[in-house]
Amino acid sequence: MKAVVVTEFAPFDQISVGKLPDPVPGKGEVVIDVKAAELNYPDILVISGQYQIKPPRPFSPGKAAAGVVAAVGEGVTGLSVGDRVSAQVEYGAYAQKLRAPAVNVYRMPDGVDFIKGAALGLVYQTAHFALVERARLRKGDVVLVLGASGGIGVASLQLAKALGASKVIAGVLGEANAEVARRCGADAVIDLGSADLRDGLRDAVRAETGGHGADVVIDPVGGAANAAALRAMAWRGRMVIIGFASGEIPAIKANYLLVKNIEVSGLQWSDYRDRDPDGVRRVQDEIFALQVAGKIDPLVSRTFPLERFQEPLAMLRDGEAQGKLILQVS
Repeated sequence: MKAVVVTEFAPFDQISVGKLPDPVPGKGEVVIDVKAAELNYPDILVISGQYQIKPPRPFSPGKAAAGVVAAVGEGVTGLSVGDRVSAQVEYGAYAQKLRAPAVNVYRMPDGVDFIKGAALGLVYQTAHFALVERARLRKGDVVLVLGASGGIGVASLQLAKALGASKVIAGVLGEANAEVARRCGADAVIDLGSADLRDGLRDAVRAETGGHGADVVIDPVGGAANAAALRAMAWRGRMVIIGFASGEIPAIKANYLLVKNIEVSGLQWSDYRDRDPDGVRRVQDEIFALQVAGKIDPLVSRTFPLERFQEPLAMLRDGEAQGKLILQVS
């Protein structure tokens, strides 16, 4: 089969499309003919060997895909050849065929196409677990989303609105990203490029909330924006750190936690996939239902053929991606 092939860990611009053997399903596994694959920033780290899990080489990267079940292994129930599905995996999605544990494969509703099925994967799962499991989102909460024009940012904006937030505030860089956030449901937009971000973000959030602040902060950015958002939180607020797109891992000032009785937690979503697959399935079913009901809709800004996989990865590396970038594999 055709696939992006990593034979040695290296920067993504040093690897290419090649051939890997067609996978065969083992016990409890299925093989999927991949139609679309979701690109995510961690893929860059996996390819270069900088991620916490290093796949055995050679391998194909990619953590989420949508397609059609092509083969079913021993002991698999609830899935059949020909089913339209999405899948969440540790690696392997940048390929024409994907072998996946059946517990991590989800039947898609008829109203969800393959591109949106792929886009409704890792980032929406991450945003949902951040908002509901870690931040314990309550109806009426004010939610501040940093990096709100990216994949996780857009998913967090849409899900926060769909799940009952009273106000969703987007933190972005520049007017083009601000427009994306508005299109995706943000009630207010704050520019994170402010010269006085430390006080400016706090003051802007207070102005938007009548002095209340943010009950929930979703942070896939880190760096200076994280420290500023900590100051913008309401009493008993909950911040969830998802990643460090800025390239800077923040140091949390614990005195802020005491003064406002606020919490800071982290989210590594793949742990839920591996430790609580039934819970992840329930969440994926809810995400699909929200999509069918018109309450969320992934922003797929561009699609690329498999052979051009380096282009979207460069956009993710350089912070130029808006919404989701998808590989059209077949």
